[in-house]
Amino acid sequence: PGPSRTSRPTAAHHPRQYVLPQRAGGWEESRAEGTGYLRVDAGVTAGDAITPYYDPLLAKVIAWAPTRPEAVRLLARALERARIHGPVTNRDLLVRSLRHEEFAGARMDTGFYERHLDALTAPRADGAATAALAAAVADAQGRSRFGGWRNLPSQPQEKRYRSEPDGEERTVRYRLTRHGLEAEGGVRLLEATRTHVVLEAHGLRARYDVAAYGDDVYVDTPWGAHAFTLLPRFPDPAAALPEPGSLLAPMPGTVVRIAEGITEGAEVRAGQPLLWLEAMKMEHRVVSPATGTLTALHAAPGRQVEVGSLLAVVTEEPTP
Repeated sequence: PGPSRTSRPTAAHHPRQYVLPQRAGGWEESRAEGTGYLRVDAGVTAGDAITPYYDPLLAKVIAWAPTRPEAVRLLARALERARIHGPVTNRDLLVRSLRHEEFAGARMDTGFYERHLDALTAPRADGAATAALAAAVADAQGRSRFGGWRNLPSQPQEKRYRSEPDGEERTVRYRLTRHGLEAEGGVRLLEATRTHVVLEAHGLRARYDVAAYGDDVYVDTPWGAHAFTLLPRFPDPAAALPEPGSLLAPMPGTVVRIAEGITEGAEVRAGQPLLWLEAMKMEHRVVSPATGTLTALHAAPGRQVEVGSLLAVVTEEPTP
């Protein structure tokens, strides 16, 4: 048999914080075409809930080809084209790893990620703005492109998205006129429905497949996938913001212990461990963000928390 390569997409690994479990749910597979064969052993299907209580493995993707370089290229392309809507996964990390010159040249060793993890998990600058534009154009299909009659030139349509999981906010401005799409960058609209958009930029034509689940929007492109959250056009000024000094749970898990002497009113110093969370059989320290007073403690041993749950509040001591 020829060479084969295996990758394991998981839901537990945020690429930049790859030991922090995440929650959400569902895998839709897409098999690549070309030389060789692919096998997908999936542990979940679309609609399944992925909880923090079990192994985070979603699937094993195995590629076979006559040579190692062919198998690596096939596996990278298959992962890149896979549609995974819902969970934050390590898919992009796997694709970048497979295409790294050390891996492609079979020169990697156990220090591979120690040397290259920062570069492999750096936020992508490629195509996110155009993907957000495709999401906005798809969302506009089936609605009046005029938004109400007027006899004066109108302002561009505007939508706000937050990229996931990096949290970068993007504002998309565009017009759909009788002459076509007007948007930054000279992008041409060739075709648009609620589920896909074909755009041409700099002479390159590409299809963007768009899927929306409420405010969660996923855009699959020939070069990878993008996840966005649609933000309200007019943010609620009464929306609660975290109190300064708030410690939020970075992952779903269980509070296993509180540091000795930690109670409301205790004086704490920056970097001091306050409590420990257990997730995926690992303990994670939660430390004080500043030197000051612990003014609130909501965590208790045995309590299960979700991502973003308020654990404690540290009020920073005033600077003299």
